[in-house]
Amino acid sequence: MSSKESSVVGSAKDFLKFINKSPSPFHAVEESKKRLLEAGFKELNEAEKWSVKPGDKFFLTRNHSTLVAFAVGGKFQPGNGFSIIGTHTDSPCLKIKPTSKIVKNGYLQVGVQLYGGGIWHTWFDRDLKLAGRVLIRNSKSQIEHKLVDIDKPLLRVSTVAIHLSRDQNEKFEFNKETTLVPILAMATNSSSEKNDGRDSPSKQTVDKHHNALLNAVANKLGCSAKDIIDLELCLADYVPGTIGGLNDDFIFCGRLDNLHSTYCALQGLLDSLKASDSLEKEPNIRMVSMFDNEEVGSESAQGAASALQEHILRRLSYDDSNASAFEQCICQSLLVSADMAHAVHPNFSEKHEEHHRPFLNKGVVLKFNANQKYASTAITSSIMREIAHEASIPIQDFVMRNDMACGSTIGPILSTRLGIPTLDLGSPQLSMHSIREMCSTSSVHLAISLFKAYFENYSKMYARIIKN
Repeated sequence: MSSKESSVVGSAKDFLKFINKSPSPFHAVEESKKRLLEAGFKELNEAEKWSVKPGDKFFLTRNHSTLVAFAVGGKFQPGNGFSIIGTHTDSPCLKIKPTSKIVKNGYLQVGVQLYGGGIWHTWFDRDLKLAGRVLIRNSKSQIEHKLVDIDKPLLRVSTVAIHLSRDQNEKFEFNKETTLVPILAMATNSSSEKNDGRDSPSKQTVDKHHNALLNAVANKLGCSAKDIIDLELCLADYVPGTIGGLNDDFIFCGRLDNLHSTYCALQGLLDSLKASDSLEKEPNIRMVSMFDNEEVGSESAQGAASALQEHILRRLSYDDSNASAFEQCICQSLLVSADMAHAVHPNFSEKHEEHHRPFLNKGVVLKFNANQKYASTAITSSIMREIAHEASIPIQDFVMRNDMACGSTIGPILSTRLGIPTLDLGSPQLSMHSIREMCSTSSVHLAISLFKAYFENYSKMYARIIKN
């Protein structure tokens, strides 16, 4: 195996470690924090005064589901630019309702909400686990945030037998409220609603969720069910992500959209800092912003439509002797909105415009839309093409057919709110928004390499642009 092949496989395997530890946005942020701390980054608190100087490496989180990490160039001064990659941590999923307790026809079932635009029929007949965050009251009567991942096939949404629904091979229809309801246990099992020797759940939760569910969460956390104040849990595929295909060409897993981009952006930043002198001559701040709630429009305190990104840029560019430092920094910056792209499907190639059919193994995809569903411009795309060319990284283009609606990303949202030059790109994949998605094994290494090159070279590339 050549060194390049080894890097491709190594990157794919490390990505799978990341994604298998990230069944929820909270877990993705926690895993990112661990990697940042190992790389020498320190955590900041939004509520405190910051002291940031050239050469520093920091990160901060909001709601435990959004994370922003940055490394300050050795030659940075207020008014200089930011080299930013923006991604998102959330994916379509089933989320447990605030009151989830359902008993029906001898089964314990769990009520769920549909989060985002998932391909919901793919959630049927899958072994599902439970993960997310729990708010508990600790021994000091403080409210504490805990992560939980019950890594076992705990729930299942079963289809009805073909004998009882003869036409389902012609049209598989279901009611999202009454049919997409997972089974947890048999109600006839006398132990299913018993307490397990621990204290009973508190009154505020016992009427909302099954005792069996709360006790399973409490057991995992090593606390009492009565200490659970609230929970925010989602369902996820129990089967881990894996490398597959005859020649190990593919990655099969959930949440590729958009943890693939999140992982690659983070790793690209870390790789760009590995050389001891990597920041010495850098005039910019290198930044990765991982937002929650993109799949539902980004309209939240921790979403890209919030003021979070602006607040951070303002704090880092503040100069009491230069009132326009923030405005100066914006025009010199570049935001790369990294979100997955649509690879051409061999069985549905007509869904793509014939001259814009990205392939799984032929490079990162630049995304364009004349109606600004993507924020790429000729200037921002030219910058990335030059960076990719000098790093020998292949690039593809994507435009949606005129007779089909185009999705969007955090790119147009942030470019509108900040006025920052923006580019939309992503790695190509199949089965987007399915419970189980698919991309090429090589895409991880390619995206990391491109993002590393971007962080190392954007400030130099900006200096080459004729400004008039």
